[in-house]
Amino acid sequence: MQEIKRERYIEQLIARRENGSIKVITGIRRCGKSYILFNLYRDYLISTGVRESQIIALALDDEKNRKYRDVDVLYDYLTAATSGNEKMYYIFLDEVQFAITAEEMNSGDIRLYGVLNGLLRQRNVDIYVTGSNSKFLSSDVLTEFRGRGDEVRIYPLSFAEFMSVYDGDKYEGFDEYSMYGGLPLILSRNSDEQKSKYLSDLFEETYKKDVIDRYKLRGDTILDNVVDILASSVGSLTNPSKLADTFNSHGIKTNKNTIAAYIDYLKDAFIISQAKRYDIKGKKYIGSPYKFYFTDVGLRNARLNFRQQEQTHILENIIYNELLVRGFNVDVGIVEYRKRGENGKIVETKAEVDFVCNKGNRRYYIQSAFAIPDKVKMEQEQASFDRIDDSFKKIIILQQHTKPWRNEKGYLIINVIDFLLNSDSLEL
Repeated sequence: MQEIKRERYIEQLIARRENGSIKVITGIRRCGKSYILFNLYRDYLISTGVRESQIIALALDDEKNRKYRDVDVLYDYLTAATSGNEKMYYIFLDEVQFAITAEEMNSGDIRLYGVLNGLLRQRNVDIYVTGSNSKFLSSDVLTEFRGRGDEVRIYPLSFAEFMSVYDGDKYEGFDEYSMYGGLPLILSRNSDEQKSKYLSDLFEETYKKDVIDRYKLRGDTILDNVVDILASSVGSLTNPSKLADTFNSHGIKTNKNTIAAYIDYLKDAFIISQAKRYDIKGKKYIGSPYKFYFTDVGLRNARLNFRQQEQTHILENIIYNELLVRGFNVDVGIVEYRKRGENGKIVETKAEVDFVCNKGNRRYYIQSAFAIPDKVKMEQEQASFDRIDDSFKKIIILQQHTKPWRNEKGYLIINVIDFLLNSDSLEL
């Protein structure tokens, strides 16, 4: 398989180089964290004149590095390797949870953090860590560095990254990506059967097992049901109370607090993301319900045995993930307005904007639609835009093939493939 450059993440690491913080590389397992650090970023450092002897790279899950799981041995090794001269040393620690004992996890008094924070006091070290599995998920790693961690979040392959090595045209590629997602190793599987099995096994044997072991859920059936419901209802509004009611109506006794905890477990493992609702006119967040999206649509599809292929929901999930990759904060927009009801009275109602995207002083309103075949559908899709009285850009992203164009109201209409392949597509 050809090497995927993943330049967006290398640029983020470069921007944080020697900044005095521990770079914590987070993300769902198998999304490429270790490869980005140990291969791509290492190659970059060497290209700038850093010698290989200045890069201390330890994969703590490798049996040959077992002795360094002892924090005292690790500290002595790193101190000896980096002291006595003015050269800058770059420390890469992969799977740092292997240097943390069960007792430390239970007590919360984890010595590794003291060791790494102590090393930062030297002027000639720059530290990078990754960590994720049932013993210590990578979101925990970031939390425990107590203000000294600088996160670089890694996502599965974007569609543009996927297409950089995909052997086929962009339409075939999008069909493949919509079905099997963007976990890098999916590109090394040659048949539909191999891809399906890889994703199904990965979900069961890695992601689900991580959550079960981390939170001691063995024998619990609620987790499976929560995952199935969220996978079936991607992009739909829900909340723990609604989900608990659904469970209880089917004879599964639970409550909203338990469901909320299980959702948090899935979020902490980076399996799903949550989008809050934002009142655009009132300029405030609204409470539940929320929308949930899967970090990788292939995993979502595999969880449902590739049975539920609702293109509108998958399209919305892909767009949401792309916006996160581009660094936006993404919410679901609500526009409240008044209209005359059937009885002639004025009633309060709401229109939804699929995504409100913010980055600094930039904002975009985005609607996702499979197709706009006629004027009626166009009016339906732009109805919420028409009720927003600010001047931020409004965009409709379609799966239907079309060249980018603006309608008479100035709204940009763009095909999803063009949106995904052009990193500046929101500026068209």
